[in-house]
Amino acid sequence: MDTSLSRLPPIWELQISWEAERAAVLDTLFEPSVPLHTLSLNLLLNEPFTSYNDLIAAVGAQLTELSESSSPSDKQLLDQILCAHPRLGAKKVESAQSQYEQAQLQGGGQEAAQLMSLNDEYEKKFPGLRYVTFVNGRSRQTIMEDMRARITGSDTQSERAAAIKAMCEIATDRERKLS
Repeated sequence: MDTSLSRLPPIWELQISWEAERAAVLDTLFEPSVPLHTLSLNLLLNEPFTSYNDLIAAVGAQLTELSESSSPSDKQLLDQILCAHPRLGAKKVESAQSQYEQAQLQGGGQEAAQLMSLNDEYEKKFPGLRYVTFVNGRSRQTIMEDMRARITGSDTQSERAAAIKAMCEIATDRERKLS
């Protein structure tokens, strides 16, 4: 179920909002993710943010802390959050924001097959992760070149860091469009 919002509420309202409304803000900025709610809902309730950029940075810091933790359960929680993002080129995409963003990547059948193959290869090399990038108007070919480079020249920890950075860039872009 898509719980994303068409407009974000004023940042000051988060501390007086119901939990479902705070969850919808997280879903809109990042992607619908119960594990992200578990991690960050109290942050939205207890921190008096003055801007969405501050909120996004704070969630990014939480994600980075999980990434740097030695706890397997922290890594598992992080990977579940990162996998809330749909595969690039996926036909079925849950959130309205991702549907719009993925529309930029529509291409021919051969390119779609290549993208599916790269997704499979990425997920085989980095079990439990999904390739996440800020598309930002880049072509499908450019994205596929980036995927290939990350598959051949990266490690799991670097991929988690890259995905966190991309998630925060995506959230910042969404905030700009929905405020």
